[in-house]
Amino acid sequence: MSSQAPPRALRAFRRPWLWIGLWVALFALVALGSLWNADALPAPSFEGIDKVQHFIGYAVLSAWAVMLFARMRAQALAALVVIAFGIATEVAQGVLTTDRSADSADAMANALGALAGLLLSPTPLAGTLQRLDARWSRKPG
Repeated sequence: MSSQAPPRALRAFRRPWLWIGLWVALFALVALGSLWNADALPAPSFEGIDKVQHFIGYAVLSAWAVMLFARMRAQALAALVVIAFGIATEVAQGVLTTDRSADSADAMANALGALAGLLLSPTPLAGTLQRLDARWSRKPG
């Protein structure tokens, strides 16, 4: 019988609730932006900009998960949640709005962005939130 503690899913933070809360807030912002009245949004600056926005938004959601979770398995599961969320927002656009429609190309851009966010995992950037957490936890002086 091993006396080792099981591996932690989250990275070591002094304020895990803060970083998880910000991640949830990012989800809320993406949902709000996805369901917002299309007429109230600025006109696209070029054809296809929405796909770039979808890709970047979902890459950020997934990259945040990489910075939150210590193990690749948890990071991959979080990316799957991000992908499912992207599909759900597209379905919601088609079902819950009158001026938006579900778009499989948007869902693909969401999924590709989520997968791209996983690429942060083996880089030093994966520890960014931990470094910020540690810096803000130090007492001045």
